[in-house]
Amino acid sequence: MSLHTLLLTAIVSTAVAGEIPLSVSDIVTGTPGHVRLTNTSRQPVTAWSLATSASSNGRTHREIHTTDGYLSEATHGLPGAAERLERLMPGESRQVPLDPLPPGATVEVIAAVLDDGTAVGDEEALSAIFAHRVKERDALAAVVAAFKDILPARHGAAALAALRERFAALVQRDDAMPCRAALEAVQTYQQKTNGDEIDRSLQTYAAFVTREYDLAARHSQRRP
Repeated sequence: MSLHTLLLTAIVSTAVAGEIPLSVSDIVTGTPGHVRLTNTSRQPVTAWSLATSASSNGRTHREIHTTDGYLSEATHGLPGAAERLERLMPGESRQVPLDPLPPGATVEVIAAVLDDGTAVGDEEALSAIFAHRVKERDALAAVVAAFKDILPARHGAAALAALRERFAALVQRDDAMPCRAALEAVQTYQQKTNGDEIDRSLQTYAAFVTREYDLAARHSQRRP
């Protein structure tokens, strides 16, 4: 292979690597607005940021909309799981709702994160995505630690009481979604009266949160 060919290959590879692997189509203005996103890569896109721009009275208003769906690998198919928070699989197209879009508004993808941890686009948007993932990872770690500390030593109603106290303290210190979700789950289980049934519910939830933590630990690390 000639030097010219090697240089050309390197240039093309760099260009492809820097392309955002999402295309935008079917922009619909109104209330609500929506667009269609298509994943043009060979792996799932786990997060993306869209920029909407609209002009009025000579001024341009720009808003950023970010969706992060890396946890949908664990939540897919669960009751209440929102499709808009799902990963976008290779070749998949999806209609994405947006805030009201006035006529003439434009929509562009400014950042995207792939399943392997590589990321392309606006650095500020990408930094915000990974910072949120780190915070979520740490909150999930605290929830997992609570289950590991309490479930081996306590059972039934006693385990519920201890976990409720632990999660209430976590929420008071850091009102992160994983901590609030764990507290709500434990409060729901208080309706149960059978000790074995309580234990099974707690073990199932602990396994689910552990899987979420494993995903968060992996996806909070950005690959160069």
